[in-house]
Amino acid sequence: MAIACGVDFGTSNSTVGWVQPGQPVMLGLEDGKVTLPSVVFFNADDEVVRYGRAALADYLAGYEGRLMRSMKSLLGTSLMEGQTEVAGRALPFRTLLAQFIGELKHRAEQAAGREFSSAVFGRPVHFIDDNPVHDQLAQDTLEQIARSVGYKDVAFQFEPIAAAFDYESQISREELVLIADIGGGTSDFSLLRLSPQRAAKVERRDDILANGGVHIGGTDFDKYLSLASVMPLLGYGSRLRNNSEVPSSYYFNLATWHTINQAYTKKASLQLADLLRDAAEQDKLQRLQNLIDDRAGHWLALQVEQGKISLSDAEQAVLELDRLAPPVALEITRAQFDAASEQLVSSVENTVQALLRDAGVAPDAVDTVFFTGGSSGVRLLRERIAALVPTARRVEGDLFGSIGAGLALDAARKFG
Repeated sequence: MAIACGVDFGTSNSTVGWVQPGQPVMLGLEDGKVTLPSVVFFNADDEVVRYGRAALADYLAGYEGRLMRSMKSLLGTSLMEGQTEVAGRALPFRTLLAQFIGELKHRAEQAAGREFSSAVFGRPVHFIDDNPVHDQLAQDTLEQIARSVGYKDVAFQFEPIAAAFDYESQISREELVLIADIGGGTSDFSLLRLSPQRAAKVERRDDILANGGVHIGGTDFDKYLSLASVMPLLGYGSRLRNNSEVPSSYYFNLATWHTINQAYTKKASLQLADLLRDAAEQDKLQRLQNLIDDRAGHWLALQVEQGKISLSDAEQAVLELDRLAPPVALEITRAQFDAASEQLVSSVENTVQALLRDAGVAPDAVDTVFFTGGSSGVRLLRERIAALVPTARRVEGDLFGSIGAGLALDAARKFG
């Protein structure tokens, strides 16, 4: 049995993989499920810390406390050295990430029945776009946190390359493969030559033709769908009596997973009270005020996220916004979502085109495009990526497990 594990600490979901004779095994992390949603809830009523689905369940059940999600998005940013308030005490964000990654390690060890002291962590091609210094800082911070929770040997692998290793274990001939890993926080791509023979090599540098990525993922699609459909109900784009626009910062904070709690500060609340008095459409600002008073921002973001997922397979969906006052049943459409996300999709499309140019590969030379990552179900994004390599066959991997499985294979190669 391998002595190391592969850790996919994701923006939205996390997994841990472990190779048992010859095959990667995804470890059950919560109620037998191999994914642990990257969520922490500090339950003030019961004075306990919940993780994953249990954290979301407590929050949605109405317990008092603090919900944190999309913690990976803090890496490499100035926020990483900051802190948040939990139960009246300051909690550094580094400590928050260490608590979650420590819990991830503990659950994996319980499932495997052994301790893991070595790990290969997945990382996006770019934690931070166009800033190599902050990108390296993000990896260094993650490594420091991993070591602080008990990993003695830590290595990193690009997430799309890890997914490629998983796909390679399933093929019988050589293929030129574009890996499209669309996660919660980033869209990452690798172009590789894969084959059963190449899989036996420890060093794969010569097989990697190009890597590329952009800091756009599922949470960004949530954000722009929210701004286009839900936030106008709360006054986004509305006016004050002097005809100036209501400041957009409240809406951007509420539409962005890792900044929702910033809408709950005393300063923001006092400013909003002043705006409410001057609002031309006071009913909308009152609805916003009520939502913030109820600390229901994460609930609203969850409704939008579920609507986005529904639009992957349907032309329209209805958001039952029953915690708004008054309640609203809001219809959203695929066309509305496509329009809201066009700029995001174009940026991802440009990233793939640049990768093909860098590799010197003609689009029709690509044999396969392999989709993985929980956000690869966004219909417009998938169609536009596939259109860039029109003769390639489309293969869908395990949307939540391919990276963890590939990291497990890589960990077995690196550490035994």
